[in-house]
Amino acid sequence: MKLACWNVNSVRARLPRVLAWLEKEKPDVVCLQELKVEDAEFPSLEIEALGYRAVVHGQRTYNGVGILARGELRDVVRGLGDGVDDPQARLIAASVDGVRVVCVYVPNGGEVGSDKWDYKRAWLRRLRQWLDRNADPKQPLVLCGDFNVSPEARDVHDPAAWEDSVLYHPEARAALQEVTAFGLRDTLRLHHADAGLYSWWDYRMLAFPKNRGLRIDLVLATEPLAARCVAAGIHRDERKGKQPSDHAPVWAEFAPGT
Repeated sequence: MKLACWNVNSVRARLPRVLAWLEKEKPDVVCLQELKVEDAEFPSLEIEALGYRAVVHGQRTYNGVGILARGELRDVVRGLGDGVDDPQARLIAASVDGVRVVCVYVPNGGEVGSDKWDYKRAWLRRLRQWLDRNADPKQPLVLCGDFNVSPEARDVHDPAAWEDSVLYHPEARAALQEVTAFGLRDTLRLHHADAGLYSWWDYRMLAFPKNRGLRIDLVLATEPLAARCVAAGIHRDERKGKQPSDHAPVWAEFAPGT
């Protein structure tokens, strides 16, 4: 199974690029974030024409997540389901070929100290609680998406400059570590130890040509699945060209289970 994850920053604006990428890379499973459309407006026909099924948890103008798969999508769950009054569409899960796939779009957080910052940290706590209620670290599961947090200094082009930002603040990193402590491995770091591997670059200040980026898009896997991870990477070239998303797709490939 080759699984890819991409914050497309509006699926309608990026549809030609998404379709071309699907045809070129042919991933088996795709997790998309920041769709910015309601379910009925998702381009299902175009996606299905390429051989994919799709399940979506959409939202007009903001947020929205979806999972595409060549195989059948079973046991679909939308939202954290924890009784909190939260209209934001940020989580969808489904089972594909024996793997539980969880796609998330973690809140950005706005500015440290703001209400949005509090919401981000609370949402990450709720995500960990969702895993505790609904998942088993001894079973094959992948949690992927735009986490809006860089895990380590090597994931940030200038750690000192970003230390006080919502994307690399110590409290944000601690909240992410609580999620990964469930029993999740960072698949990219199973194969690449070097710094300078980023998945997001600001549209401003020539950030992409200067490679002034952050790695905030992650594919995390439980140990049974991480043990089968044979490769992982970032499709950096998708950040190039006309009207790109500010994110590049990230991916991991897993050998068949026994």
